[in-house]
Amino acid sequence: MGHYPRPMRQRMRWWKVLGLAGLAGVAASGVVIARAERRRRSYTPEEIRDRLRERHAQAAGNGTPAGEQA
Repeated sequence: MGHYPRPMRQRMRWWKVLGLAGLAGVAASGVVIARAERRRRSYTPEEIRDRLRERHAQAAGNGTPAGEQA
């Protein structure tokens, strides 16, 4: 950056900083998504069914898990 006026050099520096921050944000988002996906895939189909039934029972208003009768 030899022959640009000083304000132009500062403006170019900010664009570089913003670009690097954007790349870091994209990388961090990818890590979070990959972690969540790994955790989601670690459940067995039976565990997923049980969790869904439990959520449904709670949403229906009775508050007890699906497999238990009060």
